[in-house]
Amino acid sequence: MTNELVLVLDFGGQYNQLIARRVRECDVYCEVHPHTLPLDEIRAKNPKGIILTGGPQSVYGEGALSYDAGLFSLGVPVLGICYGSQLMAHALGGEVKAAETSEYGRAELEITAASSRLFAGVNNKTVVWMSHTDRITRVPEGFTTTAKTADCPIAAFENAERGLYATQFHPEVMHTAEGQKMLRNFVRDICGCKGDWTMGPFIENTVAALREKIGSGRALCALSGGVDSSVAAALLSKAIGKQLTCVFVDHGLLRKNEGDEVEAAFGPGSGFDLNFVRVNAGEQFFAKLKGVTEPEQKRKIIGEEFIRVFEAEAKKIGAVDYLVQGTIYPDVIESGLGKAAVIKSHHNVGGLPDYVDFKEIVEPLRLLFKDEVRKAGRALGLPENIVNRQPFPGPGLGIRIIGEVTPEKVKLVQDADAIYREEVANAGADKELAQYFAALTNMRSVGVMGDGRTYDYAVALRAVLTSDFMTAEPARLPWDVLAKAASRIVNEVKGVNRVLYDCTGKPPATIEFE
Repeated sequence: MTNELVLVLDFGGQYNQLIARRVRECDVYCEVHPHTLPLDEIRAKNPKGIILTGGPQSVYGEGALSYDAGLFSLGVPVLGICYGSQLMAHALGGEVKAAETSEYGRAELEITAASSRLFAGVNNKTVVWMSHTDRITRVPEGFTTTAKTADCPIAAFENAERGLYATQFHPEVMHTAEGQKMLRNFVRDICGCKGDWTMGPFIENTVAALREKIGSGRALCALSGGVDSSVAAALLSKAIGKQLTCVFVDHGLLRKNEGDEVEAAFGPGSGFDLNFVRVNAGEQFFAKLKGVTEPEQKRKIIGEEFIRVFEAEAKKIGAVDYLVQGTIYPDVIESGLGKAAVIKSHHNVGGLPDYVDFKEIVEPLRLLFKDEVRKAGRALGLPENIVNRQPFPGPGLGIRIIGEVTPEKVKLVQDADAIYREEVANAGADKELAQYFAALTNMRSVGVMGDGRTYDYAVALRAVLTSDFMTAEPARLPWDVLAKAASRIVNEVKGVNRVLYDCTGKPPATIEFE
């Protein structure tokens, strides 16, 4: 089965992957590709619609990112967002200039063309999110202005006959009150998508494809106990049964008692019909990380060591051709899509070594966002405690420790994290949070404990709210909860005398510290 497809062409904006996430919420499959994707390849993909993203450049500037104007004559509906709207105007004979007043943040949008299909069902006046220094001063011939704001006379325009639509604002962000309704209008009404992207067919097709690919071969699944690797293991188990061996590597960088908890959840007597192997490799990882402080280098070292452990285990099993990983779409995107910027190398994507001693790496969840993975997990019958498990990065506490990673620092952050998580759970606040944890900074400061002077580390606490992990807001935890956690940490964790709370969103920060 081939799903209906909406293509997102990436021009370097900060919300680009969020567009794909919002399109998928309309049950329409969507892929993000760099703006360099050739026109012939776009034709070959036969998309139902195309979305041009935002970006930081000026379309009239030297070296500005552009695209073949033939894109607008494919007969496929196109939606330009922010930079994408300016690119459409510029390419088709309109005019774009530096705005007299830049717009950043919320703005009131007034719809001036009630008949626009893009704004069907949207209030005549609604709140949108702006982020631009240039603006369109003249629309191309044949186009109509459909919306405005106080500082932006052309906030949206279209040529409905040609299926070309553009918004200067960002409908994909949650701050645009009715943005999801606008995107749904585009993909379901204007593009004519029926909405065939659901987890039932995805599972059925993926299991069949895995069975065909692996045949009578054997596969090794990198199992961390998190929802991504657990769902990957369940898919492979359904496809090839006992031909699968799940290897859990305890790299010494897990949360407190987590290694034993994962073994209890998936090992013998757990109810899962899996070949399960636990490898305690902490000393090996600590030796490789000794003296290393640069975040990307830490990620790549951890990624390579995982592969080396899996290779060694595969040799013990014998004749293992396939390595299975729980890579998901945000991992792929953040590790660099095409020529896009690398935000950070995920250990199972950009952190892989040049040589991997397996015939092929299998990533059955590579096209899914986190909430889609959870839906797949439920459809596969996984228990809720696994499906809703808090995300935990593959590099573990290695990227929640700023600077060099040592066993002593790991013990500090394990104990602080356990206290923090316990207090959040005791307060009943854990159900609302997408992710929360303690991290160890490399800052040391003077403190007073009893009558003595201390010079110890500062721990940073973090908690975020998000549905897709591409953007996130800091959680406003009750002060009593934070105060109690901080008091316990400085009193119970030797080597810590200060506790900070991170109230930064994503962007500009990432959820993890490194």
